[in-house]
Amino acid sequence: MARKPLKIAQARLWNSWDSEHPAAMRFLPLGLDLGFCAYAASKNAFTRFPSGAPGISLGPRHIDGNGIALSLAHAGTELALTYDKPDPFTLRGRWKAGKMAEWGLRFWVMVTLSAGRARWRYDPKSGELSAKIGEQHVVALGERLPLLPTFHANVEALREEYETKGYFCLDSRGERGVFPVLRYHLEEMPSFTFAVSIGKSRGEALKRARAALGAPTNEVLSIHGGAFSGALDAVRDVVGWNTVWDAINKRPYTSLSRNWVSQKFGGFGVWLDDILYHGLMAGMFDADVARENLRAVFAGATKAGNLPCLLTGRDAWIDRSQPPIGAFICWMLYQRLGNRDLLSEAWPVLKANHDWWWATRDGNGDGMVEYGTSPVGGGLYRGTKLAAKDESSMDNSPTHDEATLNTKTWTLDSADVGLNSLLALDGEMLALIAGELGRGRDAKRLAGRAKALNARITEQLWDPERKVFANRLWSGKFVRSVAPPSFYPLLSGAARPDQAEAMVAMLADPRKFGGQWMLASVTRDDPAFSDNVYWRGRIWPPLNFLTYHGLKRAGFPDVASKLADNGFQLFQGEWRHRRHCPENYNSVSGQALDQPDTDSFYGWGALMPAIAVAELSDINPWSGWEITHGESICLGPMQTPLGLATIDAGEGVLRVTTTGKTRFATDIKGRMTHLSIGNKAASVTLPAGPAGWVEFPDLGERVAVPSRQQVLRLEIKRGRP
Repeated sequence: MARKPLKIAQARLWNSWDSEHPAAMRFLPLGLDLGFCAYAASKNAFTRFPSGAPGISLGPRHIDGNGIALSLAHAGTELALTYDKPDPFTLRGRWKAGKMAEWGLRFWVMVTLSAGRARWRYDPKSGELSAKIGEQHVVALGERLPLLPTFHANVEALREEYETKGYFCLDSRGERGVFPVLRYHLEEMPSFTFAVSIGKSRGEALKRARAALGAPTNEVLSIHGGAFSGALDAVRDVVGWNTVWDAINKRPYTSLSRNWVSQKFGGFGVWLDDILYHGLMAGMFDADVARENLRAVFAGATKAGNLPCLLTGRDAWIDRSQPPIGAFICWMLYQRLGNRDLLSEAWPVLKANHDWWWATRDGNGDGMVEYGTSPVGGGLYRGTKLAAKDESSMDNSPTHDEATLNTKTWTLDSADVGLNSLLALDGEMLALIAGELGRGRDAKRLAGRAKALNARITEQLWDPERKVFANRLWSGKFVRSVAPPSFYPLLSGAARPDQAEAMVAMLADPRKFGGQWMLASVTRDDPAFSDNVYWRGRIWPPLNFLTYHGLKRAGFPDVASKLADNGFQLFQGEWRHRRHCPENYNSVSGQALDQPDTDSFYGWGALMPAIAVAELSDINPWSGWEITHGESICLGPMQTPLGLATIDAGEGVLRVTTTGKTRFATDIKGRMTHLSIGNKAASVTLPAGPAGWVEFPDLGERVAVPSRQQVLRLEIKRGRP
């Protein structure tokens, strides 16, 4: 598809775009990079604080970069580093030394600046560092003169000088050059403030930089207190830190992890479902970041129609895709953000991807699909069983062990219950999108095909002997291993009430999916569970996310709540003290880094706190906008159908406010669904319970609600309840 013009909000232009160095900042329009480095004489060690290095902790931050905090450690010395922006064109940085492992005179801190071939000039009297980049002027200034201004060819030349000549070397001291370095040490500057500003003239930039040195600090405030305290903050921080600049495709996107993606994949890596989840979570805060992630996915669509499993700077897995969750994600983003053009942009890509599954993955023609690997492209592992398993995203799951790759159809010989359920859901969501876009014929066709697939799942993928949904080989035999995708028929609507009840019982069974921590990626009585390797026994946030929504859709909100609480407690064990957002967890101990295959700051790890947020406020296809009035909370600002809103509950009253104005209030407790607030009408579905009141200030209405034995749909038009 044609690439849309890239527009990045002015407020986001200064940001931590460098995926390999989280302490670095960049002003995108000028290609202006600010680096933060250190040298410890005790170890003769220089560092740029690369992602994943020991001692780096990514702290609270705003997605737009106006408020960023990191904790840094090098050779035993600790630093706190913060950035904020007094105005969109000015970046201010501050460091403060903590624990000292050596005399501060021997621990040097450096601020570097570079912008292509731009030449910089240092004024030794004022301490101003300046350059002209195109038509813009840049000025960097500290609250004190640097101890040593130097110029180099690049950062590696700086490193070499320190590590071969030490900190007494004056060879590179100067006033002009392409790679300036402002050097300080912690004896003289244990805490320090500096600013870099951009203006149409040098005077304008200098004025802004000077003003920034004394301007009030923009602190990163918590946006979630009360029940599940900190969950929304965690989602914000992870999305913010992992949103980086893809220099190859010249676009921003939310990477899987700063720790390895750029380095391992040659600059960028778009793993299909990961980036879709990132878009969904970004939509809780910033519609632009959500859209950027969707576009990173859509840009990879193949001529055959599928969205590739993986695209990197070095490889393209176009022979396989990943589970079709795109329409589900896009519909929920549309419900939250209200951008109809999002649906228009997504529709042709997602429809082609949906049709591709039917055209290429029903190997035995029985009306159900299998994972596979098409004979196209040259991606690593193409044409192997591993490639087909990759398509499931659960690469080494024991649910694939009994299947074989049919080299005539290039599919596994096993109908996958999770895949078929998600394809049915994909069709249902696409039908909703088609209907919203006025494509009635497409909507009817897609809905009908989804309904028919659900019927086949109900009858053919239900094992009546074990009372469980399971994968089924073409031979007719059910696969022995059972994993969380067996809950996905609840999500697609395929499960009959008795089937859903039987599946839910497995969540409490300690031999199956019960236990202290949930959900293991295979039942606990499976021989593969004890492997504790990737999808053989470990807990994965996407499995919890899809199962959670399946439980809610199937009418088990209390069970869903228990799963949400369990997952958040598991997440908190790594987040609260270590700021880890793990890729997966040990199902017995709850540890994340007990084996080497787990990343410590992984994008979809934030689905765990996102599920907790959904317990308080969620927007989904079956209940619309939900808000739960239970414990005291202060949630937001976050994106809602009303725009940025805050939800407060305290002293018995829940309020939804936008820009300080109350839009909805009630003293009724419980989960309210299908909340809709307009200028002329509003509505909400209330839970059963005692009498109370509901108020829609925009309509000038406060309605007394009698006690109820069942849910009550309340609709109000201006002046007439």
